[in-house]
Amino acid sequence: MNDAPDAGAGRLAANVCSAVRLAWRAAPLWLVGYVAGTVVAGALPVAGVWLLKDVLDALAAGGGAWLTGAIGLAAAGFGTAVLPAITTYVHNQAGRRIGWHAQSDLYLATARQVGLARLEDPAFQDRLRMAQTAGRSVPAQVVDGLIAMTQSTITLVGLVGVLAVISPLAAAFAILGGVPALVAQIQLSRARAQLLWRISPVERRELFYMELQTSLAAAKELRLLGLFELFRMRMLGELAVADRERRRLDGRELRLQVGLSVLSAAVGGGGLVWAIISASRGGLTLGEVSAFVAGMTGLLAGMGTIVDQVAMVHHALLMYGHFRTVLEAEPDLALAADPVPVPALGRGIELRDVWFRYAPDQDWVLRGVDLVIPHGQATALVGLNGAGKSTLVKLLCRFYDPERGAILWDGVDLRKLSVVQLREHIGALFQDYMSYDLSAAENIGLGDVTGLDDDTRIRAAAGRAGVHQIVRSLPRGYGTLLSRLFAPEPGSVEEGSGTGVLLSGGQWQRLALARAFMRDRRDLLILDEPSSGLDAAAEYEIHRELRRHRAGATSVLISHRLGAIRDADRIVVLSGGRITEHGSHDALLTAGGEYARLFHMQAEGYQPGTVDARVVPG
Repeated sequence: MNDAPDAGAGRLAANVCSAVRLAWRAAPLWLVGYVAGTVVAGALPVAGVWLLKDVLDALAAGGGAWLTGAIGLAAAGFGTAVLPAITTYVHNQAGRRIGWHAQSDLYLATARQVGLARLEDPAFQDRLRMAQTAGRSVPAQVVDGLIAMTQSTITLVGLVGVLAVISPLAAAFAILGGVPALVAQIQLSRARAQLLWRISPVERRELFYMELQTSLAAAKELRLLGLFELFRMRMLGELAVADRERRRLDGRELRLQVGLSVLSAAVGGGGLVWAIISASRGGLTLGEVSAFVAGMTGLLAGMGTIVDQVAMVHHALLMYGHFRTVLEAEPDLALAADPVPVPALGRGIELRDVWFRYAPDQDWVLRGVDLVIPHGQATALVGLNGAGKSTLVKLLCRFYDPERGAILWDGVDLRKLSVVQLREHIGALFQDYMSYDLSAAENIGLGDVTGLDDDTRIRAAAGRAGVHQIVRSLPRGYGTLLSRLFAPEPGSVEEGSGTGVLLSGGQWQRLALARAFMRDRRDLLILDEPSSGLDAAAEYEIHRELRRHRAGATSVLISHRLGAIRDADRIVVLSGGRITEHGSHDALLTAGGEYARLFHMQAEGYQPGTVDARVVPG
């Protein structure tokens, strides 16, 4: 997925078919109307030129034969004036529907990446950014360009027919004059697509520095540390790199456009001179001269238009290739063709000789881990930063698969289970939990979307997390918008609550814990640093509730505060990706190993007379 979009004829043809199928699925009736209007619009200019010739010849011959042609000419003019407004309306309706379906398809495809590996791949992020840019407009642009080319082709064929009647040689000469323009524009469109792919990483970095300067999360450090100028200059530096690449292409495009303009002027001027000379010698009638001039002018303009349209469609198809690549990307985890139904956990979870690293060129994070997490017990993971605790949790949730070894759910390899069903059996509070710019109720209810509108469950979860009274005290209670990024929408429950409310770090953590409690009836509960941002009193309350809540349930706990996990049924010490100790709190203290050392180190900070309250680095 590291290469630029495939510009081969086969791939481009497949892109055309894909875009047309998407358009037909999204807006079949609007598409039929758009095509019909386009066909008529393409025929009207040809009819106008031919009718003009007949009217002028009839006037020159005398009599009233010109009247019928004049009425037809007026009708063609009326259609030419009115039809664009109608086709524009139909085009806009079709385009919106196509864009809606394209966006839906893109994010359904993104959701099919059930693991995290692809989202951590910079090349995929570049491809995804290009697909996001293309998603809303490019599929419609492809269809729009194809239909516009159809209209232009109908017009050109008709005008060529008019010219061929008058002078086949002049018609052939005019057509051949457009071939260099077509070739040049296709080359330019390919160069534009390659440019966009080449500068995509540069533009992502520019966007990163740009968003940093307006990010609420980064605002305190940027102001305190005076980082605005640094990030502004880096943003402008990335922009300058992208602009330098664009200028090179602009220069190439300028040279080609000047050359093509000279060629078009030469063809048009030569045809006009020939027509005047032929008329002066009696070779052409007045109507034929008029038709020739109008036809040649229309043909040259139409050739320029269709060349631009071909280039636009070619470029859109190349961009659509990014969109298709994301849509067709295989999931980043191998999914079982016939997954085994996920049973309710009865015996427990077992890790057998699990080895894992995030990339082949990186060190092993887990090295031959053998571990049993018994059903109905609390297992705590302890270790310094980088020991592999959070990575192990990610493997339990099957965000990644082990490179070696296996993880078994009641004896069944996780890779044989449905990953979606597996996650329905797991509740979790991650160390890097999300703070959604939504209402307080939604921030909790997202823990189980089936209960998103269940106020009773949401309030019960908030109560267990010790955040119910905090939420009740907000301006709109559970309906309060927890954001300063958005204003409450008119008519919403948040309306009238001002610009939203920001919570403290500890309050957000309680809210995230309440979100985890929405899945309190699941088979496995994972709590990764559930009280790291809480004060001492809040931490005591939370852990007292957690002890009650997880009694008899299967849970995995991670905390650098060892006093918070001392009552776990089993404590597992990780170091360097290996299990070095395991047992109960009392047994590990008696053993006098790494756990005992860390526990006593923390305990010293609470002894009278201790000046430096040390904790395990975290």
